[in-house]
Amino acid sequence: MATSDGYGRRALRYLESTRNLVGCGGGALGLGLHFAGLGGAWWPGVVAGLYGAGALLAPGPKPPPPPAPSPPPAPTPAPERAGPPPDPELEALTAYLDSVPLPASAGVDALLAALRETGPGPTADLIVRHRLPVAVDGYLRARTWLPWAGPDAPDPAAELGREVKQLAAELG
Repeated sequence: MATSDGYGRRALRYLESTRNLVGCGGGALGLGLHFAGLGGAWWPGVVAGLYGAGALLAPGPKPPPPPAPSPPPAPTPAPERAGPPPDPELEALTAYLDSVPLPASAGVDALLAALRETGPGPTADLIVRHRLPVAVDGYLRARTWLPWAGPDAPDPAAELGREVKQLAAELG
C-alpha cells in the first residue's frame, strides 16, 4: 500500500509527531529501569505505562496560524490631483530603489518618472512587477561578483543602463 493513502499518511504523521517521540523517550526510560533491575517481572507494563504517560502528557500539534488579515483598501487619490492615480507597487519599488546604490548613469530615476506619468497598464505593470526588479537584481549580483569576474567581464552599470533603456523604449 502506498504512503499517499489515507491510513499510511496518518500513520507516518503520528510516527513523526511530538507525542510519539516523547512516548518513545518514556519507553526508553522504562527499558533503562528494567536493565538497572528496577522493573522486575512487570517491566513490559512499566515500559508501556511510561510510553503512554509520555504520549498523553506531550503537547499536541500546534493549531494552524490564523489567516492573514486582508490588506486595507487603497486610498483614493484626491480629486484635485492631475495625472494618473499612483500605483502602490510602483511607489514601493521606488522606495526600495532609493535605498539601493544604483548608478545615476543607468537612468533608473528617469524610467521611474516615465512609469509614474504613464500610469498603470499591462506594459507598466510588467516592468514594475518583474522586468525592472530582475534587472536591478542582476546588476547587484554582477556587482557583488565583479572582483572574481575577470578583466573581460561586462560593466554591470552599463548592462543595467542598456536594460533600463530597453524598458523605457517598451514603455513608449
